[in-house]
Amino acid sequence: MSVLSRLDPAVARIIESERGRQVDSLEMIASENYASAAVLEATGSVFTNKYAEGYPGKRYYAGNQFSDELETLAIDRAKELFGVDHANVQPTSGAEANMAVYQAFVNPGDTIMGMELSQGGHLTHGSPVNYSGRLYNFVPYTVDRESEVIDMEQVRRLAMENRPRIIVAGATAYPRAIDFAAFGEIARESGALLMVDMSHIAGLVAGGAHATPAGHADVITTTTHKTLRGPRGALALCKAEHADALDRGVFPGTQGGPHLHSIAAKAVAFAEALKPEFKTYARQIVANAAALSAELQAGGLRLVSGGTDNHLLLLDCNSVGISGLKAQNALQGAGIITNRNTIPYDQRSAYVTSGLRMGTPALTSRGMKEDEMRRVGKWIVRVLKDPDGDGVREAVRAEVAEFARAYPVPGITDAE
Repeated sequence: MSVLSRLDPAVARIIESERGRQVDSLEMIASENYASAAVLEATGSVFTNKYAEGYPGKRYYAGNQFSDELETLAIDRAKELFGVDHANVQPTSGAEANMAVYQAFVNPGDTIMGMELSQGGHLTHGSPVNYSGRLYNFVPYTVDRESEVIDMEQVRRLAMENRPRIIVAGATAYPRAIDFAAFGEIARESGALLMVDMSHIAGLVAGGAHATPAGHADVITTTTHKTLRGPRGALALCKAEHADALDRGVFPGTQGGPHLHSIAAKAVAFAEALKPEFKTYARQIVANAAALSAELQAGGLRLVSGGTDNHLLLLDCNSVGISGLKAQNALQGAGIITNRNTIPYDQRSAYVTSGLRMGTPALTSRGMKEDEMRRVGKWIVRVLKDPDGDGVREAVRAEVAEFARAYPVPGITDAE
């Protein structure tokens, strides 16, 4: 019996239930993945106990000699992984990393450009319900109505008209490759800094399966979970000339003591991503997404922009006459976990939506390849074409559970 089971059986039971859910279902939320046993072990390490406000060599607490060693190791690995001058490994979330960049380089009321949330952007890219939209004058850019890809001519026009201090490139529900070089040119032409939020595609960038923003962006932010397969946390990268400002934006600008246990796990994840097999993994994510895309379209489902270049797909549920909310719930009943999402120019509310977002990182981590994606695609089509069918969800769920158990879950079943 574990210590937790003995001392707090209620929490232990809930954790065990979640463990079973992850093993028996197909995790297809594009922003979720499985951390390795080593990452999980580091996350739960004794560094949970330590305060370390400040940076290596300049702390505001004693007893940080090993904290300095740990953080320096994580920084060095991050710089090597992404080919950048400077790395700050302290941000505890992607939202906080973005806040730190704004804190470092602009003042409240200044103009920033970012992708419209309902078209694939992120809350922290200027949504009026978020601190970013409340504190700064955000000018949103959108995708073209016909192609459903970012309208770069519009981006350039808006940049020249509004002269933003920062242009934010990056998205959370955009299935196409982002042209960082083009964004960089527009930023330089308009006198803006280019900030790239690569939270969703960081693992693809690290593995060479997506173009890198390094060399084009002044500042790069990312979460360390998602395609990077690390702990829940974040990272901020920049050119050498911006290092001091960025560090001040993180501490003391937006946070106090860093989460050293998370930094330990980030260091582990960066080392894992530096291995040759991670490149194979990143390429397989993209190949799996392409195979799934083809299967869904063959089944009569419409995908936003007609497909995908990366790890995620955005399904237009209008093509099967249901909402994103209904599609999400129907698939969850069948053991397939996705999330509803707005699609460009959506006519439904942000709670109901007309879209469904799904991705292949977690399934790829379990060792699934193109043939498995085609099988999963057939289940998705079967459920969404008959979401209220008598026994459809139950039948698919039984098949999914048997199928899922054949693929070890990193950090869970492969560590037993």
